[in-house]
Amino acid sequence: MKRQEDLVLAIDCGTQSLRALAFNPYGELIAKEKIEYQPYVSVHPGWAEQDPGIWYRALILACSRLANNSEVFKRIVAVTVTSQRDSMICLDDKDEPLRPAILWMDTRKAHAPYIPRNVSRLGYRVIGMEESILRTQEAAACNWIRQNEAEIWSKTRHFVQVSGYLNHRLTSEYADAIASQIGHIPFDYRNQCWARAGHLNARMFFVEPEKLSTLVESGKQIGTITEKAATETGLPAGLPVIAAGSDKGCETLGCAVIDSSRAALSFGTTATVQTTTERYIEPLRFMPAYPAPIPGRYNPEVEIFRGYWMISWFKNQFAYKEVLEAAKRGLPAEKMLDTLLEQTPCGAHGLVMQPYWTAGLKQPSAKGAIIGFGDVHERAHVYRSIIEGLAFGLREGLEAIQKRSGQKVTSLRVSGGASQSDSICKISADVMKIPIERGSTFESSGLGAAMCAASALGWYDSIPIASLAMAGKMTVFEPVKSNCNLYEELYRRVYKKMYRSLHHLYEEIRDISGYPERPRRASS
Repeated sequence: MKRQEDLVLAIDCGTQSLRALAFNPYGELIAKEKIEYQPYVSVHPGWAEQDPGIWYRALILACSRLANNSEVFKRIVAVTVTSQRDSMICLDDKDEPLRPAILWMDTRKAHAPYIPRNVSRLGYRVIGMEESILRTQEAAACNWIRQNEAEIWSKTRHFVQVSGYLNHRLTSEYADAIASQIGHIPFDYRNQCWARAGHLNARMFFVEPEKLSTLVESGKQIGTITEKAATETGLPAGLPVIAAGSDKGCETLGCAVIDSSRAALSFGTTATVQTTTERYIEPLRFMPAYPAPIPGRYNPEVEIFRGYWMISWFKNQFAYKEVLEAAKRGLPAEKMLDTLLEQTPCGAHGLVMQPYWTAGLKQPSAKGAIIGFGDVHERAHVYRSIIEGLAFGLREGLEAIQKRSGQKVTSLRVSGGASQSDSICKISADVMKIPIERGSTFESSGLGAAMCAASALGWYDSIPIASLAMAGKMTVFEPVKSNCNLYEELYRRVYKKMYRSLHHLYEEIRDISGYPERPRRASS
């Protein structure tokens, strides 16, 4: 039974900060504490590591600050954790980290341990996936550690995601949500369980089964706050800890995208388009549909690596004045950059951007490109072309998902840092030709996790019902027909042809410069 005064504490552990978020049964954010930290440490070029302890210390600090409002803190009846994906931690037999966590953005390369042979190799080559099979193995933390730090791997008793680490610190259980198992790990995405011997993912990412977490359905109890964790955090011992899911999956749930008639756009560091389906579909061949925080459902997703990070890139390179002015006014820099969008026409006078600042697995040689420059173009046009190009990329991803699912998306929900900009939301609606809706809270991931806990507590009969009830009121951005028509022409006649037209030049650049590197093999 839900009581209006009860609260769920959602811990959202991201790359740059941890947020402790208290939600009531109606999805309203009652209290928030945000603890920022250095995103990562890089002891070698391309490495991105973090001391796992920094995340738990941030959790403790956030809880201690929440406790200052005792009227809020004493109303918390459950805790749930969502976190960044594919950031892996090695723990020893005393539950201590053996080395810094290797984060999702780390670019070090392992040798590919699994080399397809004979018929398999020919099959992957025919469908253009041989290099992708090798490249995805290069990015796996488990492969790199096994090959370069064998002693550490031999001492590793538990190999866990960030969410699994925090769940353990809170409950002493080595358990994690099924919907958090996203990354370079031996997970069977179709069957939503650890991959058995012989499965492709078990071959590419070998981790001894005993080192893996016990998997728990979203909305089920992982354990309870231990006496030790209670002393450290101030949370009462015995408080239930509920399984949720990854940050992107919870973000989609928090936007009330519970079926394939809607899709969620994440305007974050990695830009994504994601929906929810009852059947397993791969939006791009060999790109799995991830486990959704709704048990038994899937989140097909298309990513643009270095997505709205490009706003940060633009700010650092070209927008010093706007960044300073935003700081003076206490506004997000994106708000000030809206003035650049307001100064430029739809279509940026023909300047078109392809957002491959980091190549994807399906386009391993791809580069970023901006074409169409003329003497009329200024930095404001460049900024608009970035925003429009990202929207084109997300539309292409949405079309791939719709083609595979056979379901037409009729509405879009948006979240993530760049969604604070009304102008970016309007441009995206025009490019997509679909209304875009933005929720009342920016903390969609935390809200999605809270929805899982709300179901576990019996506030609602299921996670989908909790999602619909708690998502709150939406601000709607309707597409403008004249803008849609112009974007349709640019998208179909220019953007969709850019990669195909430039692909051979990207390959030449790769051969000449050596960047990106070709896959490395453990054996030939």
